[in-house]
Amino acid sequence: MSTGSLWQHQDFRKLWVGQTVSELGSVVTRTAVPLVALLVVGAGPWELAVLVIVASAGVLLVGLLAGAWVDRLRRRPLLIWDDLIRAVLLLSIPAAYALGVLRMEQLYVVMFLESCLGALFDAAYPAYVPTLIGRDRLVEGNSRLATSSSIAEIGGPGLAGALVQIVSAPFAILVDAVSFIVSAVTLLMIRAPEPPRPPRGTTTRIVHEIVEGLRIVRRHVIVFPLAARSVPAHVFGAFYGVLYSIYLLRELHLTPILLGIVISAGGVGSLVGSLYASRVVNALGIGRALVVTAIAASMLGVLTPLAQGPVALATLMAFLPQLIGDGLQTIEGVAELSLIQGVVPDRVLGRVNATLDVVAHGLGYPLGALVAAVVAEQIGVRGAIADGWTGMSLSIIWLVFSPVPSLRAASDFVAANPVDGSPQRSTQ
Repeated sequence: MSTGSLWQHQDFRKLWVGQTVSELGSVVTRTAVPLVALLVVGAGPWELAVLVIVASAGVLLVGLLAGAWVDRLRRRPLLIWDDLIRAVLLLSIPAAYALGVLRMEQLYVVMFLESCLGALFDAAYPAYVPTLIGRDRLVEGNSRLATSSSIAEIGGPGLAGALVQIVSAPFAILVDAVSFIVSAVTLLMIRAPEPPRPPRGTTTRIVHEIVEGLRIVRRHVIVFPLAARSVPAHVFGAFYGVLYSIYLLRELHLTPILLGIVISAGGVGSLVGSLYASRVVNALGIGRALVVTAIAASMLGVLTPLAQGPVALATLMAFLPQLIGDGLQTIEGVAELSLIQGVVPDRVLGRVNATLDVVAHGLGYPLGALVAAVVAEQIGVRGAIADGWTGMSLSIIWLVFSPVPSLRAASDFVAANPVDGSPQRSTQ
């Protein structure tokens, strides 16, 4: 059992610094790319919709293949090259703008390839962390790394807005390109050697390895409920992603300043949640912490579709789910990621990560975005937000009636299943 804070772990500190800078840069790009399309290229609603679709298509098309690569190869070199290639891709946008040749087609290609590489990174990164810090410290490590995302969500939009105002949207993307280089350098500076991947006894076609990853997710008694919950949660969560700003501005009549305050509250809440995640998980147990925080966030979240009345009251009803609810969801996310990393054997962890990413972000979220637009046209934005909350809340049933709440620690599950840590669900 490791002792002492992870802040004393030199290699983890390097990883954390690189990811914090990278997360901040990614928030800048997330804000700046649509502005490049709108203000520089002259894109309309259709072009912006296609921009979202191509980004999701990258995850959908290469996610499963990326997971198989991650389980075949050492993870740290993959992460380094992934960061460097993404830096070059993003640098092409301000370069083309400076030369006067930037077109919408280039934005489509860059965002598609960036999302493909992002899918590879998202499969490799959670698989690399247990190798670096050990499985007994996953909750603490994921809590620290969640802090990176929270800091980026708090400071990133403001930084992006300032950069767009000062240097223009295309050159603001330079920040993200540089952040990927910083991330690659910090990964290169890690001194702990990564063990080579275990040799495979037989030559297996990569499609068979992909199928094996899908089969493990489908039959794993812990991972399957998490995956089954994730699909409707992301489908209905997309209702908020598409309609939330419209709802607050048009239905609740918040000013743009109040909208910014409400959204920023989510970042503050996430930061607080990341700081307390380890304590909550240790106090409640990893499974119970996951389910309790999901239920509590859902109960608080009902304030959003119910928000009405004077602007001050409506703002407060939207503010509390952002501030407290996002904090609870951050604790839930830390518990879920740590649980998956703890119960899934290392040899298939990349494929499991990729499968979960594909079903959630490659399928669930884009489908939800399309459905949200249709539902809003039929019953209005408030009704669609209410449907989104209902769907996300009902998805928790997958967890409540599963073995997840009974788990005190991931190690308890592994100890009870010593062969490979992955008992199979009955398919009959």
